[in-house]
Amino acid sequence: MDRNTKFQNPFQRPSMITSGAALSASNFLPDQKTLKGILAGGITGGIEICITFPTEYVKTQLQLDERSAKPRYRGIGDVVRITVKDHGVKGLYRGLSVLIYGSVPKSAVRFGTFEALKKRSVDEKGNLGPANRLLCGLGAGVAEAIFAVTPMETVKVKFINDQQSANPKFKGFFHGVREIIRMQGIGGVYQGLTATIMKQGSNQAMRFFVMESLKDWYRGGDPTKPVNKLIVGLFGAVAGAASVFGNTPIDVVKTRMQGLEASKYKNTFHCMFEIAKNEGFFAFYKGTVPRLGRVCLDVAITFMIYDSFMDLFNKIWKTD
Repeated sequence: MDRNTKFQNPFQRPSMITSGAALSASNFLPDQKTLKGILAGGITGGIEICITFPTEYVKTQLQLDERSAKPRYRGIGDVVRITVKDHGVKGLYRGLSVLIYGSVPKSAVRFGTFEALKKRSVDEKGNLGPANRLLCGLGAGVAEAIFAVTPMETVKVKFINDQQSANPKFKGFFHGVREIIRMQGIGGVYQGLTATIMKQGSNQAMRFFVMESLKDWYRGGDPTKPVNKLIVGLFGAVAGAASVFGNTPIDVVKTRMQGLEASKYKNTFHCMFEIAKNEGFFAFYKGTVPRLGRVCLDVAITFMIYDSFMDLFNKIWKTD
């Protein structure tokens, strides 16, 4: 910065700023790289969830099937068999509408935030250091947890949990949301916020760290070198697996905190204590196998689609 240029306080009132340095709307809008990330992320989220949702359904059912009660399911195949028997194949897509409504903004927030943070963290060669990879991913995860994931996941879990009831209450997405808010207030769709921030923050910190590290290794430190999309998919699967083994216990707690019986837990940490006391350590890894399959596929597909759209946008949407 030129030594004669004075720093302008962003909180200074417009009337106090000279006409040559007047604030404009562009000061508060995302840059074009971030806008590309938001758009590509939103499209990616919608496509990805339609492909992978049945595995999310199975994982959630297994996590809700507490060992302290009489278990309903014996495993992955049993969940699929009973669901199809009772509700048909469409039963495996119960709650999909919730995730479709939520996945677009979730992915848009995630990738938009990551691109915005990455732009401010790369070195002069355009490389992102290891610590910054972790922090940018963490920031992306926390942002998506607050602005998209918590309400979406809470409603989804309640929908799936409701299907187990003798007399399901929710007739559809909007009816379900209206009923939840009517009975529990707006806080009803923000249950498990702490656990969700912990889950999404650690999720994206691990995924982006592994993904960016593998890409950097493949490119040999040259950020302009393209990465084959199949290689991107392979790297995404590895990143997904790392996040599953790293934070499935948090995911189990989050699911319990968002279920229809969440009221029996005082808070996130009380939920952790009750699971450990009543069900043992391995209960924190319930649903790991279906989650591993879903997440590896999910992350692989997500990064492949995202990178493809970013490549397309970079060709037709030129920026400095």
